[in-house]
Amino acid sequence: MASDAATEEELPPTSRIGYEELKGSGPSSVPDLIGIAEIQNYQSGEVDFAILINETELAIEEGVRPELIKAGSSGSYWIRSRNAKTIGVFKPKDEEPYGHLNPKWTKWMHKLCCPCCFGRSCLVPNQGYLSEAGASLVDLKLQLNVVPKTKVVRLSSDTFNYNAIDRAKSRTKRNVAERFPEIGRKFHRLGLPPKTGSFQLFVSEFKDADFWLRKFESEPLPESTQRQFMHQFERLVVLDYIIRNTDRGNDNWLIRLDKPDISEEDAETDVIIPDLASPGDDWSLVKHPEISIAAIDNGLAFPYKHPDEWRAYPYHWAWLPQAKVPFSQEIKELVLPQLSDMNFVQDLCDELYELFKTDKGFDKHTFDKQMSVMRGQILNLTQALKDGKSPVQLVQMPVVVVERSHKTYGKGRQRTTSSDTFTQKFAKRAPFFSWC
Repeated sequence: MASDAATEEELPPTSRIGYEELKGSGPSSVPDLIGIAEIQNYQSGEVDFAILINETELAIEEGVRPELIKAGSSGSYWIRSRNAKTIGVFKPKDEEPYGHLNPKWTKWMHKLCCPCCFGRSCLVPNQGYLSEAGASLVDLKLQLNVVPKTKVVRLSSDTFNYNAIDRAKSRTKRNVAERFPEIGRKFHRLGLPPKTGSFQLFVSEFKDADFWLRKFESEPLPESTQRQFMHQFERLVVLDYIIRNTDRGNDNWLIRLDKPDISEEDAETDVIIPDLASPGDDWSLVKHPEISIAAIDNGLAFPYKHPDEWRAYPYHWAWLPQAKVPFSQEIKELVLPQLSDMNFVQDLCDELYELFKTDKGFDKHTFDKQMSVMRGQILNLTQALKDGKSPVQLVQMPVVVVERSHKTYGKGRQRTTSSDTFTQKFAKRAPFFSWC
């Protein structure tokens, strides 16, 4: 990940999703926006999304349009402030991989050439934007701090992919408003209709995990930084397992390594900062580098059933050496008391319900199935933490769903209500391929 805009082209687009400091991104009329530059923790919940979205809309009005991200299989856009600083990534609902306005042709070819393997049967179609926001919600609820802040917003720009009818209606309204102002003032909206989607803050100076993991093999980190990385890695594992992320490769989570600065005192004594490229350097002479993880691309999570057809969609981090290390006491103290509390788990389900029900295609029965899968994941994770298992042992546990029991009462027209009791059910079949 680059530290400034000049180096953006040198990095894979997936390396840059999230939030960058907004230094000097607005006039004094939006002082709170400038204050964001002082926030060092990109996962901070204090970032005012209303101010950020207002800055985005002002930038679009002034001609700083969103930019389509070339990589990937869906319509995702870099969002910039008025001074052209990248501040976020917007993923419209109707431009998702299987959305009807997806500007990329890869999924269209996939559907045309291989319809039997098209889509992921365990996921609710076109709910990726909710999955992105839901992952951020779970991250915030458990205080994991690995997901850049993500929320559902509505934005419009002629850069987005609209159908011909919407563009024609927008042009007609503008022409009428210009020629007949009295009529134009009666129009509810002159521009293109806003699109609903997920908005994720921009993180700077991060690179794909795959890049750093290969580098760490030949250039090991100092012990204290390795421990810090393990603690961050465990949080990623907890997040992915709870939301049952079906798309976690080493190219869609990010790592940032901050080397210590040389102070004036160090400069006077000729202390040299060790470089990763020089494994023999003495790390004991200086402060150790700080490491951070960012979990991006969470749009293919929250399935309503465990994968049981062609593919298993495994977690690629399970093949890393870090996954063989038992969960630390730190992660146990962070999440185990909450995950063991049924009231906490129910509160989490309720908050996800408030988020997911905003979708026009929301179905309560399907949502209940999604929560049954999540409860099963939480049950397994809780047991693994108590038993001192490792992440790789966790993913080897039999998958289970925990369904809320329902009671039927009354004669004639019977009514069904939910109860506070739950039933465990294990998956009856496994996917054909377990490695992909």
